[in-house]
Amino acid sequence: MENGLESTGDSRLDQAVTQWLQYDKNPKTAAAVRSMVKDRAMSELQKCFGARMEFGTAGLRATMGPGVSCMNDLTIIQTTQGFCAYLEQCFTDLKQRRVVIGFDARAHPPSGGSSKRFACLAASVLISRGVPVYLFSDITPTPYVPFTVSHLGLCAGVMVTASHNPKQDNGYKVYWANGAQIIPPHDKGIAAAIEQNLEPWPKSWDTDGALQSSLLNDPYQDIHREYCKTIQQHCFHRELNTNSEVKIVHTSVHGVGHIFVQAAFKAFDLHPPYAVEQQKDPDPEFPTVKYPNPEEGEGVLTLSFALADKEGATVILANDPDADRLAIAEKQESGQWRVFSGNELGALLGWWIFQCWKLQKREGKASIKDVYMLSSTVSSKILRAIAVKEGFHFEETLTGFKWMGNRARELMDQGKTVLFAFEEAIGYMCSPAVLDKDGVSAAAIAGEFVSYLASKNITLSHQLRSIYEEYGYHISKNSYFICDNQDTIKQMFECLRNYDGENSYPKECGGFAITAVRDLMTGYDSNQPDNKAILPTSKSSQMISFTFANGGVATIRTSGTEPKIKYYTELCAAPGNSDLNQLKTELDNLVDAIVEHFYQPDKNNLTPRPE
Repeated sequence: MENGLESTGDSRLDQAVTQWLQYDKNPKTAAAVRSMVKDRAMSELQKCFGARMEFGTAGLRATMGPGVSCMNDLTIIQTTQGFCAYLEQCFTDLKQRRVVIGFDARAHPPSGGSSKRFACLAASVLISRGVPVYLFSDITPTPYVPFTVSHLGLCAGVMVTASHNPKQDNGYKVYWANGAQIIPPHDKGIAAAIEQNLEPWPKSWDTDGALQSSLLNDPYQDIHREYCKTIQQHCFHRELNTNSEVKIVHTSVHGVGHIFVQAAFKAFDLHPPYAVEQQKDPDPEFPTVKYPNPEEGEGVLTLSFALADKEGATVILANDPDADRLAIAEKQESGQWRVFSGNELGALLGWWIFQCWKLQKREGKASIKDVYMLSSTVSSKILRAIAVKEGFHFEETLTGFKWMGNRARELMDQGKTVLFAFEEAIGYMCSPAVLDKDGVSAAAIAGEFVSYLASKNITLSHQLRSIYEEYGYHISKNSYFICDNQDTIKQMFECLRNYDGENSYPKECGGFAITAVRDLMTGYDSNQPDNKAILPTSKSSQMISFTFANGGVATIRTSGTEPKIKYYTELCAAPGNSDLNQLKTELDNLVDAIVEHFYQPDKNNLTPRPE
C-alpha cells in the first residue's frame, strides 16, 4: 500500500484507505486511519470503509469519526461538492439566489469534528465555486434554515445537526428552493453527484479564505429578528398573555433552544419561562440525560419536574437539541406529571390553531373550503375527525415532514391556507413560514394556549378530554422493537405479505378481523378499486398498515435512521363512546395480538424498547 503502510490483505480496502489518506487533511482522522492499518484492526477498518454513508431524503446521519461511513471533514467536503454540482445543474441563477447554512452545537473532539466545523467546510466548498453563502455565525434551531430559504428566496439550505440522536452522531439535512426538505428525485441526483466529485476541489479545504470572502454573509441578526416578527401573526391574545399568571418551565436539553424560545415568548408578550439551569446552555456531551430526546418522556424531564415543583409551575415545555420538536407535560390534580404523547399534542394544537383561525375569519380572512391541515400516515386521525365536523380539508402524507412540507407548499401555491401539520414524533408545523417541524414557534403558541385556558380555569388535560368527547376518542399506543439483523427484518415483512399462502396478507390477528391492508413498499392498497396505493411507494423502506373491523389502525414500519421496527396503533371511536377504560383495554389487547402474531419477538430475536 502507498503512504508507507503495509497492505491489509484486502485489495478493495487497501484502495479505499489509500484514497482516503491522499484526500484527508484532518490530522486526527488521518492518524486514526493510519493507526488502524498499523494495528491491523480489520473490523474497525471495515466499519469505517465498508460502505459510504447513503445520501437520502433526510440527507446524511451517522457517527462522527474517520472513514467513508462516518461524518467527518472529508465526507462533508465530498457531500457538499456533490450537492453543489447538482445545484449547478438545477439552477442557472444559483449565484444570484444563494444558499444558507446553519449548525447546532454538536462536537466530537477525538475526530476534530463539530457541527460548526462542518458548516464552515460546506461554506468553503460552495464559495470555491463562486456561490454566495449565508452562513450563520452562531448556533441556531433547525427551523431557522428553512425559514431563511423561504424568507430570502434562496436556492437551498443545509443544516448540520443530528437532532436528538446520541452525542457521537451528526447529520447533514438539505432544504430545496421551495423551503421544504428534499424529496425524490433530488436525493438520488445528489447521491450520484457526490460519487462523481470525491476528490476535494483545490480550495475546498480553505475555510480561512472562505470566512474572509466577500461571498460570505452572516444572516443571524436579521433572520432572528424577522423570525420573531413573523411568528407574531400567530399571537391572538397579547393582552391576556401580558397579564397571565401561569408559570411555565422550559428545557432545551443541552441544545440550542434556550435563547430562541425566550425570544419567541417575548414576541408573544408572554412572561419568560423558567429555564432548567443545568440544561439551558448547549453542551455536546448531554451530561444530564441518557438520551437527549424529550420523546423518551420522563427520564429527560426529571430536572424540569424538580424546577417546576420548586417554582410552582404547572406546565413544562421541552425542545430536543436542535429545537425542531416540542414535548409538553402538565401537573395533574393528583400531583403527578402527565407527559402528553405527540398525538395528544397534535389534537390540542390542531384544535387551538383552528379556534384562532375562526377568530381571524371574523375579520374577513380565508373561506373554510380553502383551509387544510396535514398529518403523516402513522399519526393520529384526530385531525380528520375535526375536519369532517368543522368543514375544512384534511390530508394524510407519507411519514416525515419532508412530505408534509412539500405538500403544504403545493397547496399554498394553489392559494390554499395550510393551518397546521403534525407527526406523532412530537413534530409540529404551526406556521407556514417554516415548512418543517418547528419547536420554537410551537412553544410560543403553546404558551399562549396554556395562558388562554388558565384564564378560563381549564387545564390542557381537561381540554383534551373535551376535544375527544366532541370529535370522538382517538387513543394510540406506539412503540418499537430493536433488530440489528436486516435479513430478519426483511423476512418478517415477507411473512406478512405471504401470510396465508403466496401474496396473501393476514385477514385477522389474534381474533381481530382485518378489513383493509396498505403496503407502501409494494404499492398495494385493498381499499382502492384497482388495489393501487394513492400515496407514493418506496422500495427502500418497509411500511404496512392494517385497518381492523373494531376501528383500530396499525402501521408497522422500519426506521430510516435507527435499527428499529416501529409500530403505531390507534383506536378511533365515534363521538359519544366515552368508556375510556374499555377502549384502552381493547387497544392493549390489539397491540398484544400484533406483537405476538406479527412481530414474534422470541422467534425473530427482537429486543423490546428499553423502559
